[in-house]
Amino acid sequence: MKSLSPRDHAEAVALFRAEVIGALVRRELDRGDLQAALRELSKQKFRPPRLYGHGVKCFSVPTLERWYYAYRDGGLDALRPEPRSDRGRALELTPDQRTLLLAIREEHPRASVPLILRTLVADGRLAENAVSASTVRRLYRENGLDRVGVRDAASGKVRLRWQAEHPGALWHGDVCHAAIRTPEGANRPVRIHALLDDASRYVPVIEARDHEKEEDMLAILLRAARRHPLPGMLYLDNGSTYSGDTLRLACERLGITLVHAQPYDAPARGKMERFWRTLREGCLDFCGGLTSLHDLNVRLFGWVDEHYHLAPHGGLMGKSPAQIFEGAREETDMVDEAKLRAALTVHTRRRVRRDNTLSLDGRDWETSLSFLAGRVVTVGQSLATPDMPPWIEHEKKPYPLQPVDPIANASRRRDVVKKAGPSAVEFDPAGAMADKLLGRRGAR
Repeated sequence: MKSLSPRDHAEAVALFRAEVIGALVRRELDRGDLQAALRELSKQKFRPPRLYGHGVKCFSVPTLERWYYAYRDGGLDALRPEPRSDRGRALELTPDQRTLLLAIREEHPRASVPLILRTLVADGRLAENAVSASTVRRLYRENGLDRVGVRDAASGKVRLRWQAEHPGALWHGDVCHAAIRTPEGANRPVRIHALLDDASRYVPVIEARDHEKEEDMLAILLRAARRHPLPGMLYLDNGSTYSGDTLRLACERLGITLVHAQPYDAPARGKMERFWRTLREGCLDFCGGLTSLHDLNVRLFGWVDEHYHLAPHGGLMGKSPAQIFEGAREETDMVDEAKLRAALTVHTRRRVRRDNTLSLDGRDWETSLSFLAGRVVTVGQSLATPDMPPWIEHEKKPYPLQPVDPIANASRRRDVVKKAGPSAVEFDPAGAMADKLLGRRGAR
């Protein structure tokens, strides 16, 4: 059975006072007996709650008498200590100083308390060390002018707790900075990319990589698409990693609405930030000695799959992320490989050189279509299959390219172009000019 305890410190103090004075209230006292009993009680030592400090304490007769009549007339509630009427007020400040400090904060809401105090001291409007920074902060909190409150009020933004309607409706995407050790003992920065389902807090994919680029985000999204149904919306921040045209086009082709948070609005990404905090406290803080991305990824996968996905989550009413996410998943919603390749296909324009080669991403490729030499062609390559060679699209047909091998080409047999025989059509420019000079025009 659960134990019954005071609901707050004031009730604990009232209970202590009742224990001290309660026996007298219940006694039948003759005239003069009360004062004698109070004097005797004032000589005793008691161990009160922390309101009076640590150790034992004696109480005066007037104090005990006040408790006696309060308890007799009002019971336990009458023994509760009353808060000070000036509680929370900056008692060290004069009315003029309060007015000045409040006016400065209203006019300059971004100014910090130390900056305000330094400026007033430098101007001679406040003596040095006359007022502490904590006193000024209490004054601002009492009047609703603390920096957070002023900032939110100035922005006119109302914070509401929100959640996606169902798993898969919205995924968050973000990057966490971490580090591993090099063989020389120095820190090597790495980037941990992850996607988080809003409704279930499930992590469809997480991976540590060397870079924080657009192609890294595309690779993470591709991994998630091969394991889970894609979301209806992807919620990212405004970094360059998430603002490229390639990512936006890929999302549109896959039917994903790409949404970016407002700049400089970290609270809007609270769920993702809370996940990073949990990841650090449960995993990253104990991975300082790792020396490779492989070792770090193994630990990330193990922590997510064996702990995070299976642990009860406070935001899910005690259910685990895996229970919520897996219960809503349907295999029919998976995206097939052909659609992924089509969605992540990048087209570029290149000119074919006279030797039937072209350059793409710093690498030379060649085509067997000799008639394309000197022409500008469309080259396609799929980010979903980076190991496949690119291809030339000509008249709506793909023609794969081959890596250029100059050594092999040195012994490769060339096709001999046959020269045409005598022309059946008479064409003699020099003879025509001679006939004109000799007046034999039309002789031929």
